[in-house]
Amino acid sequence: MATWAEFAAEQPDMAAFVQGRFAADRHALIATLRKDGSPRISGVEPDFARGELWAGTMPDSLKSKDLRRDPRFALHCMTTTASMTEAGDAKISGTAEFWTDKTDYLKDLFERTGWDPGEFDLFRFDVTEVVQLTVEGDGMVVLSWHEGRGTRRVGKK
Repeated sequence: MATWAEFAAEQPDMAAFVQGRFAADRHALIATLRKDGSPRISGVEPDFARGELWAGTMPDSLKSKDLRRDPRFALHCMTTTASMTEAGDAKISGTAEFWTDKTDYLKDLFERTGWDPGEFDLFRFDVTEVVQLTVEGDGMVVLSWHEGRGTRRVGKK
């Protein structure tokens, strides 16, 4: 598994694009797996901080329980237009780690935002796949990175 910093060091332009897409609307969608293996889609606010990808959840929420039981996830930025001509699209997949020592994260969060979220469950995400979709001319370009395989670019009309 790669940390966000490791991915960003390998693919700085792609990392900047993806972070920008998630920053454009802090709200994103995360897919987790229920006990029976079926998918669950929930809202989340990812945070790129200290070279890591983080997200908090309400304590013991279903999303938190899903990630603690099975750490696999898929994260999708908010897409603002169906055509994606303005900004593009971004997705991240990997595994989540339940983080019990929140002291440093909370200090950093407060210094950056002035916000104290109160009680929450914190997860740090490692990435195995990152996907960037953009529109170029009359086609779509999919740039995908997979850990250990590098990037692949596919054009679709």
